[in-house]
Amino acid sequence: MTALSPLAGPLAFGTMQFGAGADAAASAALYAAARAAGIAHFDTAHGYAEGRAETLLGRLAALERDALFIATKVAYTGGATRANITTQFDISRRRLGMDAVDLLYIHRHDPATDLSETIDTLADLQARGLIRHIGLSNFAAWQAMKAQALAIARGTRIAAIQPMLNLVKRQAEVEILPMAADQGIAAFTYSPLGGGLLTGKYLAGGTGRLTEDARYATRYGDPAMAETARALAALAGETGHHPATLAVAWLLHHPARPVPILSARSTGQLAPALAAQGLALAPDLLARLGALSPAPPSATDRTEER
Repeated sequence: MTALSPLAGPLAFGTMQFGAGADAAASAALYAAARAAGIAHFDTAHGYAEGRAETLLGRLAALERDALFIATKVAYTGGATRANITTQFDISRRRLGMDAVDLLYIHRHDPATDLSETIDTLADLQARGLIRHIGLSNFAAWQAMKAQALAIARGTRIAAIQPMLNLVKRQAEVEILPMAADQGIAAFTYSPLGGGLLTGKYLAGGTGRLTEDARYATRYGDPAMAETARALAALAGETGHHPATLAVAWLLHHPARPVPILSARSTGQLAPALAAQGLALAPDLLARLGALSPAPPSATDRTEER
């Protein structure tokens, strides 16, 4: 793994709900709960809650900035051009009240912009001391490797990648995580609970992202995913752990050692995910968790050589 600040830690907290599902008071409580659990890595984005997430995080982090690892993302909209990256990042820094951030991601790959322009811009920001590390979010492995080659040619490296990873979304295991391990790139993985699917709340008719957001409903609409959630809930009942605790613990025990980015609307939602930090999974329980969903096919069809 890239030598990021030790403040990055084994868990991160994502502020997507700050200023959206969590108001200012709830956001402050979530921040406090994350800090009490030892989390110092906070992840946000220019586009979260129309900027309110960055503003709230900036206010909460102001008194202890040096004790934190702050990451934000730009260019989800408007393209990954130099002009858009610098404009959005300037806005993000003003909202955060920070001259510099520890990690800046390109929020998603932009096929309409030459990747050289994107990496040039990030390398320039880094050289100016405005960002400490360069990251990529929602990039395929081949896209990340192309970016890495361009970064190395400019005297820097891609330090972090942010893919989706959870018990029902395991595509990152095929190429992204092995690529990251090979390149010394830290993998900060989002959606560890599958938009709440893996908490079991939807099995009881609960509401949340899967019922309120069409993107999440589509992303997690496969009936097989609901079956995995049901099996996880049964295993949780058998072992005496909350389903969210087991889902996050599975990630913490993953051989690729990803850093899950937790998120929640309330401290009550967050608590069982935080409890995963203290849960040591026996090999048989870890194997049972991994068997709740099919591992994705290998990147090669030459099965006889695996």
